[in-house]
Amino acid sequence: MEVLLQFIFILLFFSSFVTETSASAKLQGLQSLFPRDSLSVENEDDILVSPNGTFSAGFYKVGTNAYCFSIWFTNSANRTVTWMANRDKPVQGEQSNLIFQKNGNLVLTDAYGTIIWETNTFNQDPVSVQLQETGNLVLLNQTGGIIWGSFDSPTDTLLPHQTLRKANILVSARGPNNYSSGYYNFHFNDNNILSLIYNGPEISSVYWPNPDVSVFTYGRTPYDSSRNATLDELGYFMSTDNLNFKATDYGLGPKRRLTLNYDGMLRLYSLNESNGLWKITWLANINACDVRGLCGQNGICVYGPKASCMCPPGFRRTDPSDWSKGCSPEFNPNCNNSEFVQLSHTDYYGYDLQNTGPGKSFGSCKNACLADCNCKGFAYQYTGQGNCYLKSILFNGYQMPNYPSVMYIRVPSQIATTARDDVKLNIPALNCSQRNVVIIQQPTENNDKHSYFKYLIGFVVSIGIVELICINFGWWFIKRIHRMREVVDMGYVALAVGFKRFTYDELKKATKNFKEEIGKGSFGAVYKGVLDDGRVVAVKRLERISQGEAEFWAEVSIIGRINHMNLVRMWGFCAEDKHRILVYEYMKNGSFDKFLFSNSSESLVWTKRFDIALGTAKGLSYLHEECLEWILHCDIKPQNILLDDQLQPKVADFGLSKLAGMKGINSHFSKVRGTRGYLAPEWIMNQEITSKADVYSYGIVLLELVSGRSVLGCQDPLVQWIEEKIKQDEGIEGVADPRLNGDYNHKQLKKLIEVALLCVRGDKKERPDMSHVVSILLRDD
Repeated sequence: MEVLLQFIFILLFFSSFVTETSASAKLQGLQSLFPRDSLSVENEDDILVSPNGTFSAGFYKVGTNAYCFSIWFTNSANRTVTWMANRDKPVQGEQSNLIFQKNGNLVLTDAYGTIIWETNTFNQDPVSVQLQETGNLVLLNQTGGIIWGSFDSPTDTLLPHQTLRKANILVSARGPNNYSSGYYNFHFNDNNILSLIYNGPEISSVYWPNPDVSVFTYGRTPYDSSRNATLDELGYFMSTDNLNFKATDYGLGPKRRLTLNYDGMLRLYSLNESNGLWKITWLANINACDVRGLCGQNGICVYGPKASCMCPPGFRRTDPSDWSKGCSPEFNPNCNNSEFVQLSHTDYYGYDLQNTGPGKSFGSCKNACLADCNCKGFAYQYTGQGNCYLKSILFNGYQMPNYPSVMYIRVPSQIATTARDDVKLNIPALNCSQRNVVIIQQPTENNDKHSYFKYLIGFVVSIGIVELICINFGWWFIKRIHRMREVVDMGYVALAVGFKRFTYDELKKATKNFKEEIGKGSFGAVYKGVLDDGRVVAVKRLERISQGEAEFWAEVSIIGRINHMNLVRMWGFCAEDKHRILVYEYMKNGSFDKFLFSNSSESLVWTKRFDIALGTAKGLSYLHEECLEWILHCDIKPQNILLDDQLQPKVADFGLSKLAGMKGINSHFSKVRGTRGYLAPEWIMNQEITSKADVYSYGIVLLELVSGRSVLGCQDPLVQWIEEKIKQDEGIEGVADPRLNGDYNHKQLKKLIEVALLCVRGDKKERPDMSHVVSILLRDD
């Protein structure tokens, strides 16, 4: 018996060894190609592999009978492709080959022997073709030097150690299952700035960084013309234009790729090799609807928890399978006999006619469009300034809540009338998916038919009872799979906006039952927590938030998409039963007030103070003028300015006024919001609250920063004390914090005081915008 067991064990071991060896051999594939060697599309085992098997190269199926020679991650699900030789010219599934010719040229031929792609390395004496462990397919000479490499001609992906140079362009794929070249490019523009560009068949435009904002605002510089960028193994991206970022799982370990996706978004991914799935570890700061061409000509991108496209009244989708082709008019454009359909909170970016501008009444704006046959419509902003924008092209349309612009699209009068009638009647959409509908005709002839009708009614009632039972069962079933749906939702949110929906139990565990309180504000307490992946977070339990789950989700999804270097990043939220919780990145150095008003200010030297002033201004400028939906902070103070490891400022608690019921950038509030001492006069006078209220609070913070005095601890009003000091012989030097011991930049001190006094003027119209504040602080004068 013992001998038999030993024999079985040896047999199983040998079988396992043979299986593993066979699999390993198949995984290894070919290490090199030599002159006259070839790979055939018909042989699945004809692949090149990198030394450690991280990458594979071979024919990748892109259609029913279409193949591209490609490189992919071996251990990723569905073979994630990083490079394609012939993405726009696939070859057939028979008799197509990759051939390393004797003359040193690597060529791809189709079934007819026609060269589809080649390296053009004639007579350069390459001796082998190899796939390196970095994912670079190379032709090597006798000394091991690289004659040609795939890294020099990227498609849509940048790999670690691959340099993106001035001549290189990442080009997105055309669609989720279409690998041909799409319309989105990532490369250095003529001003040496790495940019995302929509390069469509008719229109081309930059959409990131925001072309309406100076690149200096984002910390970029156009002065280095060498133009190169790299991603290292740790997940850190660096560029000569100062575009620097790192993966959320920064460090050695996971395989990574930076990919320009078909939706125009640039994302950094890390591979989980245990399941072959990718995790987004960095996402370009782009709102979905800011991507140009997403919904095509005439189409409108609608903001929400999920961005979507729609056609305006009188238009239909051009291609049901491709939104980038936009919407086509269901009418023949006619300059005469036209009217307008109205779309609230909507605009089309760019392509304004010359007679566009402020100072026009609605009537004159409308008549100007009617008088110009090139005018396809006009946007009018009801802000009291008469902003009228006539459009020559309806492109880059977007619609978002509380946006002050109303779009009027030019259509024939009949279509405009029909659209207005539909709105007036509030016509509901028909639900054509209801299959179990019984149509009953009323009997009118005799009692037999009447009896039959009774039976029919009884039958219908029986069906109704059965349906009720089914509905109850279905509801129970839905409750059972609710957790599964939440997981799917979390995955979508992480993909679309870069943050996660947490469960209450997850956050309770992360904070050890909300044990370590690290702060408390008007909206609730903040606790330190550690997530399962090791990230340290700040968990804020909101109080007095009465929104329902759907409304809370919608508002938080907007806030979660806001991403700026001087704003605290939201990583997730919880909306479960009565719990409303926000999860933020953790700032180790805490809030600015702990440094500014402490007994010791050794680490808070003048250069740090000025950086904090500038960074805070940049963050507020972004909230007021640049982000997805303009946001008032309503509580700017040192306690809401947090400092990271390098003492760089990040504004916290933005968007909470929105969750508490704010309706726009210009709003009336039912009660005062903010902190005594930092409140603008309009709060007390019950006037309309605008972004200038935040500007006032920022001015108070600047005065505290330069003087070291807290507005809450001053016997005399801080502004009055500053002004009196300046009038005295001491001048601005008498205002400076004595703990600085005179070690400060006099020009910068003067500039901060002047800006602060501008910001705290009683008339809000005399205060500057935050973007103007940023430009003043950046100015070298």
